[in-house]
Amino acid sequence: PLELANADVTGHHSGSEPSATPCANQQPAAHGLRILLAEDNAVNQKLAALLLRREGHAVTVVGDGNAAVRAVAQDSFDVVLMDLQMPEMDGFEATTAIRGAEQGTGRHLRIVALTAHAMKDDRDKCMKAGMDDYLTKPIDPSRLRSALVGLAHDGA
Repeated sequence: PLELANADVTGHHSGSEPSATPCANQQPAAHGLRILLAEDNAVNQKLAALLLRREGHAVTVVGDGNAAVRAVAQDSFDVVLMDLQMPEMDGFEATTAIRGAEQGTGRHLRIVALTAHAMKDDRDKCMKAGMDDYLTKPIDPSRLRSALVGLAHDGA
């Protein structure tokens, strides 16, 4: 579950906890990633974006797979957090389109599946579809943090 007790809706912290504001000269391993969040649920969008921004990441939010594919074609991201069940184009179809566009370019954008399904077969289906990792919802902040740290170190 998301732990947002110390943050108001604007992302400002209450109490003695310092704010997680990104600094241009300071880039810890898991901070400063450019993240595309593809999620159709408005509440999940706000909560996940707040959590990620509190960790120092730049977040772009889109509401369906078509918008995710367009965003990847138009901008540069370090990782995509891809909901599997979205309208118009689901996460599997969007991943297939992104992987198709990468062919012959030498690029490989990290894609992490976000899903409410927690069965082993679901994880296997995501990996076969070309996704690099798999996280279940509700998002556990520590598991998300771990997945991003691992991604930040890939290829470094």
